[in-house]
Amino acid sequence: MTTLDAPAERTLTLRETGPATRGTRPDEVVIAVSPAFGDPFTQTIVGVPHAEVLRQLMAGIEEQGVGVRVVRVWGTADLAAVSHIAARLSGSGVSVGLLSRGTAMIHQKDLPRLSNLELFPQSPLLDAPVFRAIGSNAAQYAKGQSPQPVPTRNDQMARPRWQAKAALLHLKEFECIRADAGPVELEVTISR
Repeated sequence: MTTLDAPAERTLTLRETGPATRGTRPDEVVIAVSPAFGDPFTQTIVGVPHAEVLRQLMAGIEEQGVGVRVVRVWGTADLAAVSHIAARLSGSGVSVGLLSRGTAMIHQKDLPRLSNLELFPQSPLLDAPVFRAIGSNAAQYAKGQSPQPVPTRNDQMARPRWQAKAALLHLKEFECIRADAGPVELEVTISR
C-alpha cells in the first residue's frame, strides 16, 4: 500500500455542551473520559486512536439497543473515581471509564468506588475489538443482564515493557486536571 492509498485517520472532536447531569433514561450507559483524553493525547499507549476507542465503545453499546452519553471528568485522573462519577450520572447506573492511555473500567453506581463490574488494566493489550466488547458488556449490564466478562489477553511482560511510558503519560494526565471543574457533557464528532 502506498502512502496515497493509506486510509485517512479518523478525527475526534469533543465539544463541551454544559455541566453533566444525572440521566433519566434507564437504558443508557455513560462513557467518561479523563482530562487528557482527546486533547492533548489523541491515542492510547499503543497507538489506538481515541476516535477509534470511542467509536468502538459507542458501537458496542448501541448494538445492544442502549443509549450512550459521553462526559469528561475534569477533577481526577484516577480510573476508579472517573468511572464511579460517571456511574452516578448514568440513568442506568452503569458507566465505562477511560483514561487517555487506554485503561478502562465498567462500573455500577451502587458499588464502592474501588469495586467494579469489569476492569481492563493492561492498556497495551486493548484493541478495537476489545473496546467494542467492553461497550457491549456495559450495555448488557445496563439492561440488567449478566454477560460473560470480556475476554482479554494477558502478558506478564506488558507491565515492565510499558511501565516507564505509562508513568510519564500518567503524570501528563494529572497536569490536565482541573480540580475546580465538575464533569461536563460532551458532544462527540468522529469523522475522516
